[in-house]
Amino acid sequence: MNEDLRRLVDGVSCASLVDAMGRVHKHRAHILDLVSPDPTRVLFGPAVTVAFQPYRDDLPQTGLSFGTVFYRAVADDPRGKVVVLSSGGHPGASHGGGTKLSRLDNHGVAGVLADGRLRDFAQLEGYGFATWCRGEATHWGGDVVMPFAANIAIEVGGVCIVPGDYVYADSSGAVVIPADSLRQVVEEAVRVEADDDRFAEQIRLEDPAQVRRGD
Repeated sequence: MNEDLRRLVDGVSCASLVDAMGRVHKHRAHILDLVSPDPTRVLFGPAVTVAFQPYRDDLPQTGLSFGTVFYRAVADDPRGKVVVLSSGGHPGASHGGGTKLSRLDNHGVAGVLADGRLRDFAQLEGYGFATWCRGEATHWGGDVVMPFAANIAIEVGGVCIVPGDYVYADSSGAVVIPADSLRQVVEEAVRVEADDDRFAEQIRLEDPAQVRRGD
């Protein structure tokens, strides 16, 4: 992604990107109810995915560590990626913590978006990447969910995410943008904000009596 497009992204809100997605595409793209150890930190970048599944003790994937699936997901190009973790049907379970996720800091990823809980918020806050998830956990979750596969289509908050989609998250929520539509959606989001500014100015100048009459 070139620098002019990144500057445009930096200048728009998640809500405007969601509105723009609604103008360009017809599928759901927004995710709500996320929290962060540092809500001021915006997450943006192309997605790599890690699918979690409910724990079983009899499958070939049972022995996979988070590290194994993480390195399969990021391959040889981790910098700037967003690691997206599905919930495995258990958004209340821990999907990792400060120690496991230190790999993300070591390799320069943009951040993590987890459809489950994460442990060690104080530690995660000190890393150089953005963290958004369903909440903080204290109990280890490895007896509930397990990392299962890398870079497959996953569901997060009712949204389909495929590897390469662009993920944007801030304190209002997240939006998932297909890579092929990124420029179109971002430029539309700029127009959305311009339209909102014009409408706000119209509201400032409106005549309350006229509005009451419904004219």
